[in-house]
Amino acid sequence: MRLRLAAPLALASLALLLLPAAASAQRVAVSGFVRDAETGETLISANVAVAGTTQGAVTNTSGFYTISGVAAGRVTLVVSYIGYRTARREVTITEGQDVRVDVEVQPEARELSEVEVTGDRQALQDARRVGVAQLSTETIKSLPSVLEPDVFRSLQLLPGIKPASDFSSGLYVRGGSPDQTLILLDRTTVYNPTHFFGFFSTFNPDAIKDVRVYKGGYPAEYGGRLGAVIDIYNKDGNRRALDGSLSVGLLASRALIEGPLPVGKGSFMLAARRSTLEPLLAALQSADIDGLPERFYFYDVNGKVNVDASANDRLSASFYAGRDFVRVPFLEDAEVRLIYGNRTGSLNWTHLFSPRLFSTFTFTGSHYFSRPTFYLSGTEFARPGTITDLSVKGDFEYTPSERHRVTAGFWTGDLNFKLDRSFDGEVTFSPRVRAAYASAYVQERFRPTPNTVLEGGLRGQYFNDGKYVRLEPRVNVEHTLPSDRVRLQLGYGRYYQFLSLITSELFSGADFWLTAADGVPPSFGDQFVAGVKLDLPVPRALGRLRFDVDGYYRTMRDLFELDPFIQDPAGLDYQQYFRFGDGYAYGTEFFLEGRLGRFEGFSGYTYSVTRRRYPNVPEPGQSRYYAPKYDRTHDGNLVLNYRLGRGWKTTSVFTYATGQAYSRVNAQYRFANSPFQSTNVNTLVSAYQRFRLPAYHRLDLGFSKTGGFFGFADYELQLQVINAYGRKNVWFYVESPESDGTFQQETVRQIPIQLPNVSLTINF
Repeated sequence: MRLRLAAPLALASLALLLLPAAASAQRVAVSGFVRDAETGETLISANVAVAGTTQGAVTNTSGFYTISGVAAGRVTLVVSYIGYRTARREVTITEGQDVRVDVEVQPEARELSEVEVTGDRQALQDARRVGVAQLSTETIKSLPSVLEPDVFRSLQLLPGIKPASDFSSGLYVRGGSPDQTLILLDRTTVYNPTHFFGFFSTFNPDAIKDVRVYKGGYPAEYGGRLGAVIDIYNKDGNRRALDGSLSVGLLASRALIEGPLPVGKGSFMLAARRSTLEPLLAALQSADIDGLPERFYFYDVNGKVNVDASANDRLSASFYAGRDFVRVPFLEDAEVRLIYGNRTGSLNWTHLFSPRLFSTFTFTGSHYFSRPTFYLSGTEFARPGTITDLSVKGDFEYTPSERHRVTAGFWTGDLNFKLDRSFDGEVTFSPRVRAAYASAYVQERFRPTPNTVLEGGLRGQYFNDGKYVRLEPRVNVEHTLPSDRVRLQLGYGRYYQFLSLITSELFSGADFWLTAADGVPPSFGDQFVAGVKLDLPVPRALGRLRFDVDGYYRTMRDLFELDPFIQDPAGLDYQQYFRFGDGYAYGTEFFLEGRLGRFEGFSGYTYSVTRRRYPNVPEPGQSRYYAPKYDRTHDGNLVLNYRLGRGWKTTSVFTYATGQAYSRVNAQYRFANSPFQSTNVNTLVSAYQRFRLPAYHRLDLGFSKTGGFFGFADYELQLQVINAYGRKNVWFYVESPESDGTFQQETVRQIPIQLPNVSLTINF
């Protein structure tokens, strides 16, 4: 086992040791940071190109770029980024001497810049890699939203990403369960990013700089999940001046302050928000509307501090803290009370060894706690749990030439899981798991021709509870046709997962995690992805249109979850708690995005199938594939913005999805003379996942007005209506037997009414 673990570590170390030797054979590298000229914020995925050549690079997550193999002489660097004026810098290159060129770009209104359209196309090439999706924070804030602008709710509008319900921020990405998506905030794992039962996510859009989603086929630098990755970065803060914003809303309010550090080079950012739903809840409750919380509040705080220790060293520290309290009655004699939240923190050191070798070292800490309590007919069910994850990671990026880019790194840490489950005051289930983990990766991005990119990588993972060692190969191929309007993509990857989320059918706030262990092997699967990206021919003065088609097929093996047929787990060994299964998913996604005159927006459609299989499902002694709740055959979204003029804009969002699969009760029986069951208790038999809820559809509308606020600030007024035509989408059914042998079905709905929202944001 030790030899197998040493292989990926040695591979990464060898690659790093060879870097200086490889560097000496190269000519000249031009490198530097790209920043916002007004705030000093680094820009992720900005495009930097050498004019008149095919040489170029895209800035990494720290805003740093490297272009190798630049010829001596006078050259022009062209820097473009969405929503910014294209910048040009004249640079004199001396043979054999690498050059550091930091560039600042000026923000510019998108509708005023014809030049920006070309830069926009170039800058988005990295964001349109195989399996990648991206939404700007400006788009997230403009969409009509329940309670607040929300990162996860916005991502759910993209093809291949589906919501669990209106009351859950859990993401079903390409047929996978929420635990199959790795969620990172400033390189720190977030285990259950949810507020208000998952009504919306942990992430405050005011504090977010960049959100990127790898829906599948993600590269070797990421690991630990079978399906997808959501990589989120907080803002660094304004380096030029003190500024901020205040948003007061009917449902929630938030505040942001950012600015330069008092001493030295650096910046800070602090963002906070709290729900202000109490007055509206009181009014709705007086109207006797079912399905609303009796009490609810949440708060969260994001912060970040950055210090430039030297020209080649940058230190940063970031944190997040949030907490929820919810009390919801959902039947006449039932209610749930839930307190839960997240704490995360990271210390980050970015060091530039040379213009060609960039490094990042990060210390992370993540803590999730959940204390749900359910009351049913006077009986109390409690399930408190915690997760603590401490880790250290290092990432290295090396660009030896214009055709090659090598990345390598490691990640090691310690996981601590605690869970208690009690019934009427008696503890019935109390596992404790502590496990160390380690991983290392190396990958290379090779461009054999200007129009072809090959990317291959290998990731090695180790999990000490069970002494598991696993290797994960990854490969992607991309080719751009000579017209430069069509890109063809293929990808493959093997993925392992050592964790499993035990999730509620209803909401995500009470979910908890369990791990692989001796006798509980990790889940694994293979992904095959293919895509075609098209830039449709539209006159530049009119706008732009992009059309993407992606297909995927993925397998899932050794899936593990708590065995629902075990009535009393007391006295069992850890590995006996679980049942093991497998599954698969496939689908095709279509995405049209662009701008035509005053109209701007996107539309997506997904056809998909996902299946699971476990022993004794659907009947004892059987094992057949069935449609889990993650299955949505058809899913479509339309998002449309229209600029009315004089600062007014209207936004509409329409969503449609096939109803999720569910089990309908079709029979009941009762034991006679059984010492283990009362003769007054009915045992229900269901047709397992054979039925579908009615199709889900909803229209959200919003209007916004921007302008000056008494000459010292800017304002934005938002007027929104969620569920504009009052669709009563079904959340789930509760079926209970009657004395005559029939069943009474009670419908529990999602947002049952038109929900208004008014907010005023002041930026100063």
